[in-house]
Amino acid sequence: MNILFTCGGTAGHINPALALARLFQIRDPDCQVLFVGADGGMETRLVPKEGYELETVTITNFRRSLTPAAMGHNLKTVFNMGKSKKQANAILDRFQPDLVVGTGGYASYPVVHAAAARGIPTAVHESNAVPGLTTKALSKVVDKVMVGFEESRDHYEHPERVVVTGTPVRGEFFQYTRREARKKLGLEDDRPLLLSVWGSLGAEVMNGQTAELIALECQAGAPFHHIHGAGRDYKTVLEALRKQKIDLTKHPSIQVREYIYDMPVVMAAADLVLCRAGASTISELTAIARPCVLVPSPNVVADHQTKNARVLEHAGGAVLLPEKESSGAVLYETSAGLLGDKRRRETMGAALRAMAVPDANEQIYRVLTGLLNDY
Repeated sequence: MNILFTCGGTAGHINPALALARLFQIRDPDCQVLFVGADGGMETRLVPKEGYELETVTITNFRRSLTPAAMGHNLKTVFNMGKSKKQANAILDRFQPDLVVGTGGYASYPVVHAAAARGIPTAVHESNAVPGLTTKALSKVVDKVMVGFEESRDHYEHPERVVVTGTPVRGEFFQYTRREARKKLGLEDDRPLLLSVWGSLGAEVMNGQTAELIALECQAGAPFHHIHGAGRDYKTVLEALRKQKIDLTKHPSIQVREYIYDMPVVMAAADLVLCRAGASTISELTAIARPCVLVPSPNVVADHQTKNARVLEHAGGAVLLPEKESSGAVLYETSAGLLGDKRRRETMGAALRAMAVPDANEQIYRVLTGLLNDY
C-alpha cells in the first residue's frame, strides 16, 4: 500500500501527518509513505528528520491587500498554481498512491485536488477549529473531512463528509500523571506549577510581559512554581529581569529556559498553562485536560488562533485574553486567581476532558482504512 501525506506551513499541520504515517507503518510494515510539502517550508526540515522522503511543489499564498507588493505577490501565486499542478501530477504518476491525505498547508491543495480528479481516495484533516482556505476548498472534492472538534462541523458545505476524529497528539503526553511528572521535575512542595510558553510567532511581546509577570512573582515571594520557555527571546528575558533587579538564583522555584525539551513532562505537571492558541497546542491541552489562559497571536492568517481559543473558552476549559488587553500585571492577576482556585481549575479540566478525543490516531486510522475498503 502506498500512502501520500501532504502538509506544511506549521507544526500543527505537519505533526498529525507524521503521527499517522507512523501508525500506518506500525500496522502494515510494507506500507510505503511519501510526504509532499512546499518549497522551503518548515516541512522540509521536520519530515526528513523523522526519516521520511519528502518531495516539494512550488506554491505560495494569496495576500489580502491591494498594495503593489501584494498584487505582485498574488500574480506570482497564480503562476505558481499552474506550476504546482503539473508538479503534483508528476508526483502522483511516480508514486502511484492508493490514498492521499492532506493535513493543511498550501501544498495540500494541488496534490489532493489532482488526486481527487483521478479518482484516488482522498481525505483532509483540519487541526484548527475553523477551516483555512485550503481545507475549505478541498472539502468540496475529497471523500472525507476529519476535524478536531464537534463545533467545527458547521463550517463545511457537506456535513455528511465530515467526521469528528480529534487531532493526533504524541503518545509522550499521556505517559505521566501529574504526581509522576512533578516528582520527575523535582517539585517537592505543594505549590502549584505555572507553565508559560509563547512559541516564535509574535513571542517578543509576550516574552516581555512574562518578564514583568516573573518580577511580580518574585516580589510576592514566589507563591507558585513557574517554568517559562522563552525561545529566541531567552537572553532578552534574562536582561529584562536584570534591569528589574531580579536575581533568579534567589528564586529556585522559577525557571526561565531557552527551550522546554521535556514538554510532555512539564505540561503533565502543570496546573495552569499560559500560551498561544495554535492547532498543536490546543490539541495537546485538550487531550491532557490542562486549564489554560490563551493569548492568541494577532499575526496569523484569518485570526484562526482566536477562533481556536473561543472554542475552548465557550466549552469552559480556557480563559481567552486578547494580546492588546494583556500585560505582566494582568497575567499575574489572572494566573494567581486561577492557581488559587482549585475548584475552578477542576471544572476547566473536566470541560476539556469532555471535548477530547484521546484515541484520535485510532479514529483517523479507522476512517482512512474504511475509505480504502470502500473503493
